[in-house]
Amino acid sequence: MNTDKAYLFGLIIGGGIWGNAEDVFRIRLPYRQWGSYIQNPQRASDISRDIMGLVSPLFKNIYNINVSFETSESGVWYILCEGDLTDLISDLEKYDIRCEGELRKNATLKKIVNALLDDNLKRRFVAGLADTIASTNPNHRRFTNEVQILSFELKGFNFTFVCELCRLLYSINCLPDQILWNHPNFHCTNDPYYHQWNKGFKLRVQIDQYEEFGAVAFKTKAISIKENRKLQHQSHEAIPCQAREVRATMSCVHPAENNRQLPKEIRGGHYLHNRHVCAVLGCENAPYDEIKKLFPNVGNLINPFPILCKDSLENIESIIASDSLLKNRNYTITKISVQSIYDKYVNSNAAVLLYGNGEDSGYPLTEVMQGIAYIIADNNELSGKRPRGGYKELVQKHLAKNPDLSIVLRIPDLLTPLILESNGRGVLIGAHNPQVYKKLVSIDSDNAYKLCVRPITEKDLKNEE
Repeated sequence: MNTDKAYLFGLIIGGGIWGNAEDVFRIRLPYRQWGSYIQNPQRASDISRDIMGLVSPLFKNIYNINVSFETSESGVWYILCEGDLTDLISDLEKYDIRCEGELRKNATLKKIVNALLDDNLKRRFVAGLADTIASTNPNHRRFTNEVQILSFELKGFNFTFVCELCRLLYSINCLPDQILWNHPNFHCTNDPYYHQWNKGFKLRVQIDQYEEFGAVAFKTKAISIKENRKLQHQSHEAIPCQAREVRATMSCVHPAENNRQLPKEIRGGHYLHNRHVCAVLGCENAPYDEIKKLFPNVGNLINPFPILCKDSLENIESIIASDSLLKNRNYTITKISVQSIYDKYVNSNAAVLLYGNGEDSGYPLTEVMQGIAYIIADNNELSGKRPRGGYKELVQKHLAKNPDLSIVLRIPDLLTPLILESNGRGVLIGAHNPQVYKKLVSIDSDNAYKLCVRPITEKDLKNEE
């Protein structure tokens, strides 16, 4: 192993795609709009120069492989590698890297990381990964431009790869800021009927940390990192995972928690925080004590119903009809003034609950307001199912035009979801009901950090044993 091979291996593992041909493979650079020659011709020119001036000589000198490239308007680039691949394949197989399909979906880094004997080799390997799968889009930030992020992005269900990459970054003192796991508890926290949750992983590192301890070889990536860092007003220190406070918010229970593509260690579990996954996977850097502190409050952190499900009224009716617990309810149907809900919202605190059967149960007023904004919005005021601008401002605007505006509510006899309808749209809102929900949760017999949630029943809602 040397620094040039370490870099090429990172590049190949990060973006390598192997087909049936014996003398050619591709390296995909998923730069999308960032690398588009239509949107940024100067950057596209720089990328082509990086490929031919940096990558091509390395492949030629080490493996006698010829390199060219192709790209598209969208910004996706392919490095085409042609020649006798025997030596390259043999070298990769020494580290249990099988040259089949899209490597990062199934590759393990364990052996190759063990061969990276010093920080310089590690940084060069990481640079290869960064040049392929690390996004420097300035939208990858922590809430505001003040904390810019480098985001390693992976598709598939290779949780092991993500863990091994995280450990590798730790070993060079480049502490990850967050991992967005490819799991429904992180990609669709509010709506269990949302099926497009498989959006991949994002391993995020603060750009200050990465510029100090990580590496890139492409000049285009280095320039982009410096441009993003200028958006900050100050530098930021990374905090080790064990020292981080863990704050969790409520998430719904999604049927895909049992998806067969998830690894068995993860499958069947419900996760309260991204570091909760780390604890279940046994990472030495996980904040185990902080995760355990969440468990007594689990009734406030999980919801077996949708927290907020927005759709056409037709689709909402189909959801209700397909679920016996929702279908068999007696509903009180009432028309209610939007002004009355709005007044309660602006004159109350955010924790107000409506239509409950106790002081700690009912439908959160904030979700009701968001649901109202969706169903009263004009089509041009929506971006998908999200109101453009703030939901409070949208409701204000419509009340200014029509103070008598009203919607229809269906209030169930038990605390199944509240139903809002108007304008051909519908919303399901799950109740806050912690004393009932905590009874649904158990700890897996094989892992003290893995929480499992059973389906809720009518007996649970009636508080029958």
